Amino acid sequence: MSGGLIILLVIGAIALMAVMLYNRLVALRQRRGNAFSDIDVQLEQRYNTLPNMVETVKAYASHEKSVFENVTNARAAVKGASRMGEDRFAAEQQVSAAIMGLYAVAENYPQLKADANFQRLQDELTDLENKISAARRFFNAATSEYNTAVQQFPANLLAGAFGFHTEVFFEIDDARAEKVREVPQVKFGS
Repeated sequence: MSGGLIILLVIGAIALMAVMLYNRLVALRQRRGNAFSDIDVQLEQRYNTLPNMVETVKAYASHEKSVFENVTNARAAVKGASRMGEDRFAAEQQVSAAIMGLYAVAENYPQLKADANFQRLQDELTDLENKISAARRFFNAATSEYNTAVQQFPANLLAGAFGFHTEVFFEIDDARAEKVREVPQVKFGS
């Protein structure tokens, strides 16, 4: 009888451990999803702010058609992308590049840079970009924690069977990453 009880306790302990691991993976996946929702709110605000920015810039730089088309195409790519995944992350990178194009156009028009509406929109976009960056860091931390849990023993024995797989990070593309990591050149007047 005691041998049967021991076997029953071992089986119970293994089942309890499996349930705890499963629940931890579910909680981490949920945290990752919530972290993306935080990013999504900021991205939606950026998405909604862009048409106002484009219209303001158009008033001053009507011949910069390709810049406006890039913004329009980037916004369309976001709407066509999945909620969370590599295609969405690539679409958001396209929007970031389009915003940089708008800023580049603005540099050529001093009267546009002085426009109060443009300055307000630029400040709003800058604030949104900072919030997106902070939310992206939180999302990537949640993704890292989730991926680590999926890959660690003994959870890795159960993860695949229950549909838990490593997920992608929300990163900036290589070209922007290189530019961000570039050492600035400081030159003093002669």
